[in-house]
Amino acid sequence: MKKRNLLRVPVTAGLKDIYAMDMHSAYQAACLGQFNVTLFGRLAAAVSVVRTALVRHQTRIENAVEILDAAILVLQRVRAKGDETGIWEIPEADRAAVSDGIEVAEQCIGTLDVALLAETAEQLLRDISDES
Repeated sequence: MKKRNLLRVPVTAGLKDIYAMDMHSAYQAACLGQFNVTLFGRLAAAVSVVRTALVRHQTRIENAVEILDAAILVLQRVRAKGDETGIWEIPEADRAAVSDGIEVAEQCIGTLDVALLAETAEQLLRDISDES
């Protein structure tokens, strides 16, 4: 039987804009002292989906995963503090790591395809649900 080539649908500008808007608007809110659990969730989800998709895709973009990992480490601390105190903020000293992560995620998303992003988001959601 002949092997079928899977159709790769590249990420469109519209989808890239959605991810960028989720990341940048949440980050701006954090910088303005208007961060909350919902905005945190959008930012963390977008960065995590792109990072995990890059790993699944076995990207060769230099330092991308490491930069995203640094941003995720900051976001994990933000979540721990937010869950404990109800205060959602990205400390000023950690903002550069998150900003760099957003920039890298935005640059890398164009190397991925729509199905990979959707499958990755779905898998991460399942993983979170299984932990609960």
